Formats: sequence, C-alpha cells, structure tokens
Amino acid sequence: MRKLVCSVAALALLAGCDGFDGPSKEAIGDGTGTVELAEFPERPLWGDTHLHTDNSFDAFGFGARLGPEDALRFASGEEVTSTTGIAAKLSRPLDFLVIADHAELLGGIRRLYDAPRVMIRDETMRKWYDMMHESPQGSQRAMSEIIAAAAANTLPAGMNNPEANAEAIAGVWTAHLDTLDRFNKPGAFTALAGYEYSLVPGGNNLHRVVVFRDGSEKTKQTIPFGWDGTDEANVSQLWDYMEGYEKATGGSVLAIPHNSNMSDGTMFELTKHDGGPMTAEYARRRAQHEPIVEATQIKGDSESHPFLSPNDEFASFGDVGWELGNLTDPSSKESGMFAGEYLREALKRGLTIEQQTGVNPYQFGMIGSTDSHTALATADEDNFFGKHTGNEPRGDRGNEAQNLGTRKGRFAWNYLAGGYAAVWARANTRAEIFDAMERREVYATTGPRMVVRLFAGFDFAENAFDGDWVRDGYTNGVPMGGSLVDEGKAPRFVVSALKDPEGANLDRVQIVKGWVDASGNTRERVYDIAWSDPANRLMSGGKLPAVGDTVDREKATYENSIGAPELNTVWTDPDYREGQNAFYYVRVLEIPTPRWTLFDAVRFGVELSAESAASSVSQERAYSSPVWLSSPKTGV
Repeated sequence: MRKLVCSVAALALLAGCDGFDGPSKEAIGDGTGTVELAEFPERPLWGDTHLHTDNSFDAFGFGARLGPEDALRFASGEEVTSTTGIAAKLSRPLDFLVIADHAELLGGIRRLYDAPRVMIRDETMRKWYDMMHESPQGSQRAMSEIIAAAAANTLPAGMNNPEANAEAIAGVWTAHLDTLDRFNKPGAFTALAGYEYSLVPGGNNLHRVVVFRDGSEKTKQTIPFGWDGTDEANVSQLWDYMEGYEKATGGSVLAIPHNSNMSDGTMFELTKHDGGPMTAEYARRRAQHEPIVEATQIKGDSESHPFLSPNDEFASFGDVGWELGNLTDPSSKESGMFAGEYLREALKRGLTIEQQTGVNPYQFGMIGSTDSHTALATADEDNFFGKHTGNEPRGDRGNEAQNLGTRKGRFAWNYLAGGYAAVWARANTRAEIFDAMERREVYATTGPRMVVRLFAGFDFAENAFDGDWVRDGYTNGVPMGGSLVDEGKAPRFVVSALKDPEGANLDRVQIVKGWVDASGNTRERVYDIAWSDPANRLMSGGKLPAVGDTVDREKATYENSIGAPELNTVWTDPDYREGQNAFYYVRVLEIPTPRWTLFDAVRFGVELSAESAASSVSQERAYSSPVWLSSPKTGV
C-alpha cells in the first residue's frame, strides 16, 4: 500500500514524503495527459464513497432500476429520472463518486428477476422470483428474507455457488469498470472503483467499502471479494485479499468501515476478531488498511452517543431508531455494546491499545457518505430521495413504519439525509483523492458543504490568520489526520470554518479531545472554541447558551439572522499535560434548519406524526479527522 513514509520533520512539511512532493503535474494512467497539482490542497472536493445501484442485490430487490451510468450522470450534475419516475438533479454536482455495490451476489438478484421462471428449479428461489414479480411490497418482503438467509448462511445452493457466481460477478465488474472509465474526467469529475464487503455475522454490521486508487488496467485483474456467509469469515480475510491485490498489481486499495452503530459492539474491538488478545500485528494491519471510517450516513450518525458522552449536549445526532439493534434484530442492543460502536470511544480505545501493544489500530480519519440504494447520491435535506426506492419522495413517507419484512421498530423519519465526504486533495484525480484519504486529510459532514480546515502545531501565532495561514499550517504544523510528537508544551490549533454558500450560518466550532490520564483511564472533553454571538459568554461548566431557532415549521424555511458565515480561531489546549497521549478533532455546528421530513410535510401538505415532528429540525454538522499528540516514547 502506498503510504506516507518520512521523518517527523518532513511530515510536518508534507514535502519530501511519498505522495506529497510540492507543486507538479500528475500523469493520468490512461495516457490522456496530465493534471496540474496545486502546491497545497486549495479547496475540499465533495463526494460520496458509498452508493448502491441496481447491481446491488438489496437495492434491486427493494425496487431500484437505475444502474451505474445513471448514478454517475446524476453525481456529475445531469438530470435523471428516478426509479419511481421523479426528475432528479443536484443543485451542485459532486466532484467524485464511489459506486459501492455489494460484492455478494453482485448483479445476482437482477439475474434471478430476469431469468425464465421455468428455468428456476430451486423452490425457495422460485418463491422469491414470484414475490419480486408480484408487487413492490412483495419484492421488499423477498429481499428481507434473502438478507436474513444470507446472515444465517442458509441461501439456496443456486445462489451460493462460488464458481458460478465468480464468473457472473467478473462480467458485471468488468462492465462496471468500463463505465467508470467513460465518466472519469481528471480535473473535473473522478469516478473511483470500489465495492462493498458485507460481513454481517449474526446480523452485526461489519461492512466495509473497498476503494481502489487505480484504473481499470489494474482493477480488471481482480474481482470483488465478498463475505462467504460462514461463521469462520472475518475481516482479516478482506485484508488478505487487499494485500494480495497490491502485491499482484502494484496498485493500492483501502477499506472504509461504516455503520458501526449497528454492529452490536463488535466493530471497534478491544481484542482480535476471534476474542484473542489484541496484538501489535493485528492492530498494524487494521490501521494500515482502514485509514478512514464513515462517521455519518443515512442509517444514523456514529460519532458519539449520550450513554458514552453524557456531558456532551450534542452527542446525539440521528441515533433514534438505529440504537435499537443490529441489521436483522432491532431488539438486540444492550447499553454495554455502545463502546464498541461509536467513533469517539474507538479513538479512545486506540490510545489504550497503543499503550499496550505500541500500535494504535483506531488512528482513523472521518468521512460521511450516503449509503443510498437508489443510485442517487444526494445528502441535501430539500432533495432527499430516501434510503431505497420505497421511500423516494411521496405523500406521507415521513410517518411510515419501515419494517421491511421482519425488521421492525424503525420509521422513515429515522433516516438521515446524509452525508458527504470532503477531501483535501491537490487535484481532482483518482490518485490525489485516494492519497488524501490515506493520509486522513478528510472530513465528514451530515450534508451541508461547509469548509473546515484544521492545523496543529506548537508555534502558531495568535494572529495566524493575518498572514498566509494555510502555508504556515503545512510548513510549521500538520493538517487534520496528522500526528505531533509532544515537545513539552501545549499544542496550538488553527481552525477555520466557512458556511455552505447555499446553506445555513454557523452556530459554533468545538474541539473534542480524548486522552489517557496518569492512571491509565481514558477521558474526553468538548471545548467551545469559537461561536457566532460574541455577546454570549461561556456559562458554568464551560457551556454556551443555545444559538436560537429561526425555523418556520409551517413553511419549512429558516433565516440566517442568527449565526455567523465564518468562524476562525487559534486555540491552545488549556488542559495539556506533558507526556499525555491524546487526540483532537473539530466539530462544527450549524444553526437549526429543517429536516427532509419538514420539507416533505410542506411540499405534500401532510401532517407529521408527533414523533416525526419532534425531530423535524436539527443542527447539521461537520466532523474533522483528528490530530494525534504522542509522547516521544510512543512517537507518531
């Protein structure tokens, strides 16, 4: 895997390292020319790394009839017609897209649906065929049964034939890569190759999106690696596959865990996957292959949870409905599982494991993405097309139960219209976007395209913003995703946040710190470091009063009469202790705005249920990747 390998001094400069060598030109792998590389990343590139089309078994089963070409056209700014016949277009195109169709049964449910019924000999498969052709509701019930069978490893032999499936998957994969190459426009729009590895033992979500740096000359030498449905399957097998691909092709690949909030505590382990003691080698492999994690998406936010962070008034965002259980059993969750599910706690666990093994397996950056199964990558509240085609825009969808067969206890209003991945890359190309992900210079938003920048160092001036603060940040510090070695003085942070130019003003900027104290216990604290109303003062306990609320519930509108378009500050950790291993990340909050449910209520003239109405306004947000502070004994 292509890694940043350099001295601490070079890391601070981000020059002289593999992957970040100053201004230059990048040759495009298909021989079409070169793309100019900026000296430093100049703006975030916006994208979705987790989108499903009708090649995904569940998306097709839930009704999707848009394919990869439709998805790429939509993401790059064209108008398409949704599966249910609605004109769909983004107000602003994305910069990049990863279509992450499930490796398991890739294209398989479409093949079953299109097959002549007389040729289907397996009784169960014939039943599912009939259900899918009966009605959209029947198709959803069939899909629920197929998911349950896959989780229990009881799929019919005709759907679980490795040799036959490999040949069929190879055909779908090759055609998909050709489509990506047609839409990939270096410097303008990037189509990255990827897929989803859907490990789900006992219904516990251990899924990863797998993303390639390379073009089709290399990615055609492999096919997507999926979960085989056995109890023995584990994530180290995916890492084996990734290492094999890199050795065979000289290419690069990474994996992005997602929906840790539905893993019943198994995503961020304190042990190896088999329950054995965490080893340095196991921790190293995880950190190497999984440099970023999805912090927010349609099926809930995974940053933190009130049970884990009771003193954080903003810890709960999009948790309701998804905190009940895993993918197949919404009553399986116990409060003791939360610690293995949420990213802030995982970052703290990583510090502890590093003290024990010398390696931090959870030194990851944060992104958002949609996990939409409609082929439409939109995280905009006023343009939300739902998780799947069954809840594309229509009438009373915001109030409906989303049982999907055997899955109960969740409602349409539990779904978030989120999120997006923001990447600080020097050019809009496959290589530069991938490299930015590897070095963790990325951040997550729940949908709004706010611009967030973070630098950490020891010698930034209080008036850093009076000069060329971006150059100074790269020259005398590290950006988000970087590491610092303790120099015996408190680290300083240069933080900038700009509102989405088409969105809401900002309420506040916070830094979340986690650390290991002198007794070996993990701690956390949230600091308000910049806020929109200078007349406000921190209350007792260091809290700010609420910013206010301008949302008109009758019209689904708001006013930018409160909040600020920009918040900048230079902040020094007031609780620094020498030798303390810690992480710091930025959280930016907007003023309250309407959710998609409120937009729907006004658009369709429906009355929201009490539960839906209670969550119809939210404060959307961004999460930066952390910066880590390590003692000289630990290093970077």
